[in-house]
Amino acid sequence: MKPNPKSGSFKYSRPMTRGIDVTVAAVIESRGRFLMVEERAAGGTLVLNQPAGHLERGESLLAAVVRETLEETGHRFEPEQVVGFYLWHSREADTTYLRVAFCGTVEPSADVAALDEGVVAVHWLTRAQLVSRAHQLRSPMVMRCIDDYLSGQRYPLDCIAYLEPRPGAFDRPAFG
Repeated sequence: MKPNPKSGSFKYSRPMTRGIDVTVAAVIESRGRFLMVEERAAGGTLVLNQPAGHLERGESLLAAVVRETLEETGHRFEPEQVVGFYLWHSREADTTYLRVAFCGTVEPSADVAALDEGVVAVHWLTRAQLVSRAHQLRSPMVMRCIDDYLSGQRYPLDCIAYLEPRPGAFDRPAFG
């Protein structure tokens, strides 16, 4: 008989994660080059990343990736598909990240006065150039997103469901 997790005799084998940082990233490719952001990480180290950032309270994943791309690159991003969902634990930061990566198209925007604080430069780099600078990648998710994109991995945007409780939504059973 399996122990009941709610009984006093059950012990979890590892501590539960108390929080996960939800992030979004834009995988943007044009003529074999990827739009990348060079930015200062904690401690002043320069790192390369896709246009990416944290989901803000009340924001949809699509709105977040559009906002982050504009803030970090000055480009207007139009998400077309989801490349993937990535879970990674940074031992250095002792933080677990859930990244949702989108692919789509961009157009430069004329109405961005300055890029996000910490952004040093915006580059269009080939996969080979990124491999040669692998030591500068912000996380293993950067190259994994690119490789998944290059392999053709895609999901429709409607694979993401937004559930917002409406008044009375939980007053009756969902089924029956």
